[in-house]
Amino acid sequence: MTSYLSGQAAVDHLVDLLDLEQIEVNLYRGVSPELSPQRIFGGQVAGQALVAAGRTVPADRFVHSLHSYFIRPGDPSIPILFSVETVRDGRSFTTRRVVATQRGKAIFFLSASFQELADGLDHQGAMPDVPSPDSLGTLAEQIAAGSDRMGIFAKIPRPIDLRYVSPPWWLAEGERPAEPRQRVWMRADGKLPDDPMLHACALTYASDISLLDAVLSTHGAVWGPGGFAGASLDHAVWFHRPFRADEWVLYDCESPSASGARGLATGRFFARDGRHLATVVQEGLLRPVPNR
Repeated sequence: MTSYLSGQAAVDHLVDLLDLEQIEVNLYRGVSPELSPQRIFGGQVAGQALVAAGRTVPADRFVHSLHSYFIRPGDPSIPILFSVETVRDGRSFTTRRVVATQRGKAIFFLSASFQELADGLDHQGAMPDVPSPDSLGTLAEQIAAGSDRMGIFAKIPRPIDLRYVSPPWWLAEGERPAEPRQRVWMRADGKLPDDPMLHACALTYASDISLLDAVLSTHGAVWGPGGFAGASLDHAVWFHRPFRADEWVLYDCESPSASGARGLATGRFFARDGRHLATVVQEGLLRPVPNR
């Protein structure tokens, strides 16, 4: 039996997490799961900030990009306030800026642009040739041999079903081969409501999972003792084509550079039919952690 919340119950929990409370015009409040790491998961605050921005935008405009910075570690034991600034409402584009605060200080801010759907040029690169998610082990099966490295991450709710194509980060030190890419199939582990904005927020939440792992994978390194501790510094997402976050998407991640205790990672989301859905770029802080 799994020790964490999974399946539809975990997905419903995620939907509740993204359903912010409006406390004033352009001001929203969000919370974190009761069982959380010491710092708020970056994908959570990014997803919630996008929800706040989306609540102030006409329904016929869909988010096409977001750019964000993680300013301070978030405290999961207290609520987060999301203040939305109406930057511009144009004929085709809408721009919002969101500042997330705790104890009167900014912990995160996000700028997002929304567009009225339009026709134009259409091209994309090829999707990598990888095994199907159905042929890969489930998350529970994949962590069974290495869950001792996962700590709290083995117990927190898991609304995203992950199927690792590449060796995952929780392998013991010295057993992980260096690999220039980190590839993971993922989807919401249950059914999401038919709201395109919610699916964009769910994908934003999931986009912070495994992305920086591509930096460590390049060196055969792992998270935790004998490896590295990390923190997201900034995060950007470009949404290219319609999708559902409760259907399988391939997250193809690589790291073009690492220096100065920082690592840069890029990721591409593909649908099973090969459509390029979104592109993600993130830089993170990476510092060595001594063995116990």
